[in-house]
Amino acid sequence: MGRTYGCFAGRQRMKVVILAGGFGTRISEESHLKPKPMIEIGERPILWHIMKIYSHYGFNEFVICLGYKGYLIKEYFANYYLHASDITFDFGRDNNITIHNNVSEPWKVTLIDTGLYTPTAGRIKAVAPYLNGETFMLTYGDGVADVDLNRLLAFHKQHGKHATMTAVQPGGRYGVLEIEADKKIRAFREKAKEDGGWINGGFMVLEPQVLDYIPDYGLAFEKEPLENLAQAGQLIAYKHTGFWQCINTQRDKNLLEHLWANNQAPWKIW
Repeated sequence: MGRTYGCFAGRQRMKVVILAGGFGTRISEESHLKPKPMIEIGERPILWHIMKIYSHYGFNEFVICLGYKGYLIKEYFANYYLHASDITFDFGRDNNITIHNNVSEPWKVTLIDTGLYTPTAGRIKAVAPYLNGETFMLTYGDGVADVDLNRLLAFHKQHGKHATMTAVQPGGRYGVLEIEADKKIRAFREKAKEDGGWINGGFMVLEPQVLDYIPDYGLAFEKEPLENLAQAGQLIAYKHTGFWQCINTQRDKNLLEHLWANNQAPWKIW
């Protein structure tokens, strides 16, 4: 049966939280100048690519957790219409600005400074007031995939647990998930050196109860919160066997750039 990419009509109310505050030290060739989510693929930040994936499925409300060089992300969105439109500056007529062919996105973007050194769970906790106690989506600001978000959300609603994590199999560089037959994640081990298995691919759906697993701002979400959710049987894997790739090294960036330049980008579903 063929894969479908149908998008929901109208705007989904569910908010999408994007973690965009890390230092990106493993790709320091570029991250010393900009935050990792602003590294460009095809002259667009990878953050833009991620948001376009969600927007394709009707998820257009974003809460972005800022940290390292977060002002650059603020400036990008403050000037977004300048990047996406043809413009006339008339300096002889009171500096008038005329925007032509405005290509705007149907996005509502909230940018929250969550601290320079705050771990991932602390960043999520910091934006909790903007989530209105509702189910929300969460992903990392450095990875793209061709995940069917409609199916992901339907899967999450069907099992009724607190958290759904998209699990992917990219090889042996990351931490592993121990997944039982019923898709419950029995254990979560982040960044272990192993021989290839299912790993945390982001693209999560989370109930507000997940915030109860974050008692303070000093925790990495990939440590105690996810580990405790797994032990409680509240973390379920959505196995994604399609394309997934994050940017951790220059090699990763070059791979995505090559796919985009040759019209072979599997994540370009819009």
